[in-house]
Amino acid sequence: MTDTTTDQPTRKAGGAVVPVLAFAGIVVAVMQTLLVPVIKDLPQLLDTAPSNATWVLTSTLLSGAVATPIMGRLGDLYGKRRMLVLSLSVMVIGALVSAFTSELLTMIVGRTLQGFAMGAIPLGIGLMRDMLPRERLGSAMALMSSSIGVGGGLALPAAALVAQHTDWHALFYGAAGLGVLAIALTLLVVPESPMRARGSFDLVGALGLSTGLVLLLLPITKGSDWGWSSGTTLGLFAAAVVVLVVWGLFELRVQAPLVDLRTTARPAVLFTNLASIMVGVAFYVVSLVLPQLLQLPTATGYGLGQSMVVAGLCVAPLGLTMMFTAPVYARLSARYGPKVTLITGLLIIAIGYGGGLGLMDAAWQTIVTSVILGAGIGLAYSSLPALIVGAVPASETGAANGLNTLMRSIGTSVSSAVVGMVLANTADNVGGVAVPTMHGFRVSFLIATAAVAVGLLLALFLPKSPRSAQRHTQLRASSEEDAALERAEEVLRGFRGRVLGADGAPVARAKVTLIDRRGRQAGAAVSDEEGRYVLAVPAQGAYVLAAKASGHGPLASSATHSGEERAVDLDLSLPGEAVNA
Repeated sequence: MTDTTTDQPTRKAGGAVVPVLAFAGIVVAVMQTLLVPVIKDLPQLLDTAPSNATWVLTSTLLSGAVATPIMGRLGDLYGKRRMLVLSLSVMVIGALVSAFTSELLTMIVGRTLQGFAMGAIPLGIGLMRDMLPRERLGSAMALMSSSIGVGGGLALPAAALVAQHTDWHALFYGAAGLGVLAIALTLLVVPESPMRARGSFDLVGALGLSTGLVLLLLPITKGSDWGWSSGTTLGLFAAAVVVLVVWGLFELRVQAPLVDLRTTARPAVLFTNLASIMVGVAFYVVSLVLPQLLQLPTATGYGLGQSMVVAGLCVAPLGLTMMFTAPVYARLSARYGPKVTLITGLLIIAIGYGGGLGLMDAAWQTIVTSVILGAGIGLAYSSLPALIVGAVPASETGAANGLNTLMRSIGTSVSSAVVGMVLANTADNVGGVAVPTMHGFRVSFLIATAAVAVGLLLALFLPKSPRSAQRHTQLRASSEEDAALERAEEVLRGFRGRVLGADGAPVARAKVTLIDRRGRQAGAAVSDEEGRYVLAVPAQGAYVLAAKASGHGPLASSATHSGEERAVDLDLSLPGEAVNA
């Protein structure tokens, strides 16, 4: 069991915090797409077989999947900025290892280290939640969540330009330089979050989840090479199921699990994570299809005959549109809520892929498709952290967003495997070379559309926000434009959190009373069905939060309010003293 402590004073975040954290996310995305322009040349560059060269990409995917939830949990326990800097530092080391070698095994080691940077996304979102006022939080989390798409879109033309005119190792030197810059800016600008989860790191849980993820993702990424019906592929899938089931049973029994599966099973979290997989599938299809279509020679009858750099520039609007969508998302979400914004984003993605089926005849048409898809993916990606943050206690923000980022990575992995198989099975053999066909491209777009349809169905099952939360959100939207309402918003900043019972189960209808230093009642609230409460404070200072509920012992917890919203979870299973209120 974990709860939240904020023994350290809250530090107000400066105006540069959001762009610095978003820049760190973009750096991570650049690292992921770094080798896309030279994928087809990797076997020759590394003097190895094509099946071996794919490990350069697979290793980064596996280490990123493993690192994301683990770094999120470590951030909750020991400091999110500290773990963010550690993630970026490991990435820089990995980039330098890769920069100095053309030997396959060493390159795989370097790329594996680079994958650890994936933890930066959930850590950045967690830092924003802990430090930013509510009126800035929506757009900030949207930008951070979209940064992986922004960086990926912008990196393609830049990496193509470098690869086309210089030695390909310069890509890694550039990534290392960006990583060093991100670390320096983080240390200079971003304060450490005062929020901590009490408890210990679940090492057994981390090893179990890591093993299960590797066993699951290996056959997904290598199934086309090994054969989907081969003993190796099916055996690894079966082993993954066994390991993850055993891991899940273990996590339900430990006091401080790596992933709180009870929280993950709540409808708001469960359906958000499942929808995230579908968004990940849809996002990666366009990244796989359009660059190939653009670079195929016109002699095929459908290829657009563009250079590597021009192809990257045509796809770049995907990332740029995602970046500019963040402030639009903030306003839409403030008025209608993140659920509606997610559904809107998915509908726009469906329009983009549906229209894209007939927009493959010219380079400008691929730009139109990229812009539409960028807007939809930007809205969808921006909605996911808001849905997660609104459904989990503050002490689990890093781990919960880490798991959500992992779900997106699983979606992109599935997308890569399925689309790769489709393009390979529909390719024409020209002079011993497999050439993707227009039929394969269109089937890939249809697969993305089907994934979006499933995502829409899952999004419809997301629970509605309570009316009080909706009113709170509307106030947030207005406060950005109205100074008078912004002053009213300040009054509402107080304590919020959850009331928990045995095994971390939420306690509904618990009375939470705010008592000032003179022993007088300064406020009261009743927890909702998810155990959540919100208490406004009349002034800064020291308070006692007293909680009691039928069937539970009372609890009194001291807390200090210093002007910013504080998250305090109240665990009625812990020993406490009775407080008359």
